[in-house]
Amino acid sequence: MMPILGCSVIALAIALERFWSLQKKRVAPENLVAKVWKLDQNNQLSDKKVVAIRDSSPLGRILAAGLMNRFSTRDVMRESIEETGRHTAYELQLFLTTLGTIAAISPLLGLLGTVVGMIQVFAVITSVGVGDPAELANGISKALITTAAGISVAIPAIFFVRYFRRKVDGLVVDMEGEAIKLVEVMQGSRKAESSEK
Repeated sequence: MMPILGCSVIALAIALERFWSLQKKRVAPENLVAKVWKLDQNNQLSDKKVVAIRDSSPLGRILAAGLMNRFSTRDVMRESIEETGRHTAYELQLFLTTLGTIAAISPLLGLLGTVVGMIQVFAVITSVGVGDPAELANGISKALITTAAGISVAIPAIFFVRYFRRKVDGLVVDMEGEAIKLVEVMQGSRKAESSEK
C-alpha cells in the first residue's frame, strides 16, 4: 500500500502543478502579437523589450526567437521560431510521462498486493487449515484493498494524462498560429489591422 499511496500523492501533485502551469493566460497570453507589432511601429522594440517578451510566457519565448531575427529573411525567422517552438512544446509536456508511468504501474502494484495477500491466505491454510475464517479474511481483504487502491490511483491518472496532452496540443496549435501571424506582420505580408484582431 505504501508505494500506491506514494504514487497517488505524486499524481495529485503533478495534476495540480499542470493545472497551474497550463493555464492559457500563462502559456499564450492574448494579443501578444498585437502588442509586439505596436512596439515595433512605435520604434520601441528594443533588445530589452524582446528579453521581457521572452521571459513573460512560453509564447513570448517563441515570439522572441523570431524577433531576434526580425531583420533576417523570412525563412531564418521561421526556422528560429520553429526550433524554439519544438523545445517549448516539449517543455509543456513536463511530468506527463511520469503521470503516465504512475497510471501504468498503479494497477500492477495493486496486483502485487493481491498476490502477496493470496500468498498469506495459503500460508495460513497450510499452518492452521481452513478452520479459522478470520485469518483467511485478513489475507483476502488485503488482496482486495490493494487491488482497489491501485485501480483508484490509475483511473484518475489516465484521465489527467489524456486531458493534459490534449490541452498541450491545443496550446501548441494556438502558439503556432500566433507565431505565423508574427512572421507575416514583421515581414510585411499581413496588414496591421489583422494583427490587432
